[in-house]
Amino acid sequence: QVQLVESGGGLVQPGGSLRLSCAASRSIFNIYATGWYRQAPGKQRELVARITSGGTTTYADAVKGRFTISRDNVKNMVYLQMNSLKPEDTAVYYCRAGPYSDLSNGYWGQGTQVTVSS
Repeated sequence: QVQLVESGGGLVQPGGSLRLSCAASRSIFNIYATGWYRQAPGKQRELVARITSGGTTTYADAVKGRFTISRDNVKNMVYLQMNSLKPEDTAVYYCRAGPYSDLSNGYWGQGTQVTVSS
Protein backbone atom coordinates (compact mmCIF):
# COMPACT_ATOMS: atom_id res chain seq x y z
CA GLN A 1 0.00 0.00 0.00
CA VAL A 2 1.17 3.51 -0.83
CA GLN A 3 -0.11 6.77 0.60
CA LEU A 4 0.11 9.90 -1.51
CA VAL A 5 -0.30 13.34 0.05
CA GLU A 6 -0.67 16.50 -2.00
CA SER A 7 0.09 20.00 -0.79
CA GLY A 8 0.67 23.48 -2.13
CA GLY A 9 -2.79 24.44 -3.30
CA GLY A 10 -4.40 27.77 -2.51
CA LEU A 11 -5.83 30.97 -3.88
CA VAL A 12 -3.85 32.81 -6.54
CA GLN A 13 -4.60 35.67 -8.90
CA PRO A 14 -4.75 35.14 -12.66
CA GLY A 15 -1.25 35.13 -14.09
CA GLY A 16 0.22 33.88 -10.85
CA SER A 17 2.08 30.68 -10.02
CA LEU A 18 1.78 27.77 -7.63
CA ARG A 19 3.81 24.65 -7.06
CA LEU A 20 1.99 21.51 -6.00
CA SER A 21 3.80 18.72 -4.22
CA CYS A 22 2.98 15.02 -3.93
CA ALA A 23 4.71 13.02 -1.23
CA ALA A 24 4.76 9.23 -1.24
CA SER A 25 4.94 7.03 1.85
CA ARG A 26 7.68 4.96 0.26
CA SER A 27 10.08 5.14 -2.64
CA ILE A 28 8.04 4.52 -5.78
CA PHE A 29 8.49 7.39 -8.17
CA ASN A 30 11.57 5.89 -9.80
CA ILE A 31 9.57 2.79 -10.78
CA TYR A 32 6.00 4.12 -11.04
CA ALA A 33 4.48 6.52 -13.52
CA THR A 34 2.95 9.55 -11.82
CA GLY A 35 0.31 11.95 -12.97
CA TRP A 36 -1.46 15.08 -11.86
CA TYR A 37 -5.20 15.14 -12.48
CA ARG A 38 -7.71 17.85 -11.81
CA GLN A 39 -11.45 17.99 -11.35
CA ALA A 40 -13.48 21.16 -11.59
CA PRO A 41 -17.04 21.37 -10.24
CA GLY A 42 -19.45 19.60 -12.56
CA LYS A 43 -16.68 18.26 -14.77
CA GLN A 44 -14.91 14.94 -15.16
CA ARG A 45 -11.50 14.37 -13.70
CA GLU A 46 -8.83 14.94 -16.34
CA LEU A 47 -5.16 14.16 -16.62
CA VAL A 48 -3.08 17.31 -16.97
CA ALA A 49 0.50 16.04 -16.70
CA ARG A 50 2.28 12.73 -16.45
CA ILE A 51 5.84 11.56 -15.95
CA THR A 52 6.84 7.97 -16.63
CA SER A 53 9.32 5.96 -14.59
CA GLY A 54 11.83 6.71 -17.34
CA GLY A 55 11.24 10.45 -17.04
CA THR A 56 9.18 11.08 -20.17
CA THR A 57 6.65 13.86 -19.63
CA THR A 58 3.36 14.55 -21.36
CA TYR A 59 0.85 17.36 -20.89
CA ALA A 60 -2.73 18.14 -21.73
CA ASP A 61 -3.04 20.77 -24.45
CA ALA A 62 -4.74 23.14 -22.02
CA VAL A 63 -1.64 23.37 -19.81
CA LYS A 64 1.19 22.81 -22.27
CA GLY A 65 3.83 25.49 -21.93
CA ARG A 66 2.50 26.65 -18.55
CA PHE A 67 2.75 23.58 -16.29
CA THR A 68 5.81 21.45 -15.60
CA ILE A 69 5.86 18.07 -13.87
CA SER A 70 9.04 16.94 -12.18
CA ARG A 71 10.17 14.56 -9.49
CA ASP A 72 12.83 14.06 -6.85
CA ASN A 73 13.46 10.34 -6.36
CA VAL A 74 15.60 10.93 -3.26
CA LYS A 75 12.86 12.86 -1.48
CA ASN A 76 10.03 10.66 -2.86
CA MET A 77 8.33 13.78 -4.22
CA VAL A 78 6.61 14.75 -7.45
CA TYR A 79 5.87 18.38 -8.25
CA LEU A 80 3.63 20.33 -10.55
CA GLN A 81 4.86 23.85 -11.26
CA MET A 82 1.95 25.91 -12.54
CA ASN A 83 2.64 29.28 -14.16
CA SER A 84 0.44 31.81 -15.91
CA LEU A 85 -2.57 30.46 -14.10
CA LYS A 86 -6.03 31.11 -15.49
CA PRO A 87 -9.45 31.03 -13.81
CA GLU A 88 -10.21 27.87 -15.78
CA ASP A 89 -7.37 26.12 -13.96
CA THR A 90 -9.49 26.24 -10.81
CA ALA A 91 -10.03 22.67 -9.63
CA VAL A 92 -9.10 20.08 -7.08
CA TYR A 93 -5.74 18.64 -8.13
CA TYR A 94 -4.94 15.00 -7.45
CA CYS A 95 -1.73 13.02 -7.60
CA ARG A 96 -1.82 9.47 -8.91
CA ALA A 97 0.98 6.91 -9.13
CA GLY A 98 0.80 3.52 -10.74
CA PRO A 99 2.91 0.68 -12.04
CA TYR A 100 1.85 1.22 -15.66
CA SER A 101 2.44 4.18 -17.93
CA ASP A 102 -1.31 4.71 -18.32
CA LEU A 103 -1.55 5.04 -14.51
CA SER A 104 -4.03 2.17 -14.24
CA ASN A 105 -4.17 0.23 -10.97
CA GLY A 106 -2.64 3.23 -9.27
CA TYR A 107 -2.94 5.06 -5.98
CA TRP A 108 -4.68 8.38 -5.44
CA GLY A 109 -3.95 11.22 -3.11
CA GLN A 110 -6.70 13.14 -1.33
CA GLY A 111 -6.44 16.23 -3.52
CA THR A 112 -5.57 19.88 -3.01
CA GLN A 113 -7.73 22.84 -4.01
CA VAL A 114 -6.41 25.40 -6.48
CA THR A 115 -8.47 28.54 -6.98
CA VAL A 116 -7.49 31.14 -9.54
CA SER A 117 -9.44 34.33 -9.00
CA SER A 118 -8.98 38.06 -8.68
